[in-house]
Amino acid sequence: MGRRPVRITVEHTVDPAPFYGLYVAAFAPLRTTAAARHLLTADEFAAEMADPRIDKYVAWDNRGDTGGDAVALTTLTTDLAAVPWVSPEYFAARYPRHHARRAIYYLGYTLVHPDHEGEGLFARIAARLARRMTEERAVCAFDVCAHNDGVHGIGRRIAGLSRSLDMTLDTVDVQTYYAAAFNGPRTATAQV
Repeated sequence: MGRRPVRITVEHTVDPAPFYGLYVAAFAPLRTTAAARHLLTADEFAAEMADPRIDKYVAWDNRGDTGGDAVALTTLTTDLAAVPWVSPEYFAARYPRHHARRAIYYLGYTLVHPDHEGEGLFARIAARLARRMTEERAVCAFDVCAHNDGVHGIGRRIAGLSRSLDMTLDTVDVQTYYAAAFNGPRTATAQV
């Protein structure tokens, strides 16, 4: 499918209604492929959409008289306290000069409506974010579960930006989940 005309706006608050179904469709599969909970409840999602500390990059198709429908969404913040699963102190200690300039960002997620997949919306929003990060000489942190990194190559895609930008990508932390399965008492034959 070709690239349809879209416009991208940066909103501080948005109505969650057009996005929550899309969000659930995108993140529900992670319920069984990622150990951490990735799917926000409807209330948690609505609170994030109402939080002015979190910028919402919204891609709008340009159909109709209404200014178009929202077809993609990316969240980004410089206030790491707005992201409950992130330690602002960790990033402040690791990047003190960036922290002093309020130039540490956290990229939450990107959602693209299924009817618009393959149109380069993720790349267009990423290009806009990369321009902002480059202009501010910022640090942009994000997390990706092993499933998405392996299947969708998110880390490789972001690292690919270094071919055209003066940018480095480092793994700054890894959370490993273990599961010990206890199979009953060890039998005498199993101890050999």
